[in-house]
Amino acid sequence: MTTSTAFVPMTVHVDMGRVLLSHLEEQLRSAERLLDCVLRQSAAIRDREVETVLRAVGEIQAEMERRGLLEQQRGKVLAQAAGQLGIPDHAVTLDAICTLLDPITATEARNRSAQLRGLLAEIQQKHTINRALMRQELAFLDHLTRLLGGDEDTGAYGPTAAAPGMDPAAGRFASAGAHRVLDLEA
Repeated sequence: MTTSTAFVPMTVHVDMGRVLLSHLEEQLRSAERLLDCVLRQSAAIRDREVETVLRAVGEIQAEMERRGLLEQQRGKVLAQAAGQLGIPDHAVTLDAICTLLDPITATEARNRSAQLRGLLAEIQQKHTINRALMRQELAFLDHLTRLLGGDEDTGAYGPTAAAPGMDPAAGRFASAGAHRVLDLEA
């Protein structure tokens, strides 16, 4: 006598709490790395360490690429939650996901989410300050190049450019009425 067992597919429910907490932890680690880069960039801008600023820009870009991958993972987490909740992906909120979780896990998810939002707000604030500092430094450099004989239209400078009133052959100002950076005659 032969007995056959029919294969019955089982619906496997993903442990949403574990998946969500793990994803939020990855997001937090990424945000902490990004904040570290932005803070080092800020110090380098203030200290006018060009190489360190450029290195920080590269590190920020690399971390932003990693964050792009995290966003793809986030989309998958939302899709899983949407399937379990029976709602469209775009309608999933943290509060909705928390209805799938036990109270302790839901509280931990809310705490990690709040911590992540705080870190992202701090990163945005520091990044905005860094951009303003770099604009200020570039404006100062632009001003200096213009004083040193830069092209007024393009801001370009070079060995053939001469400041107004400058005698390029003599390497000095040709007239007393020329624009002076430092006036030593009193």
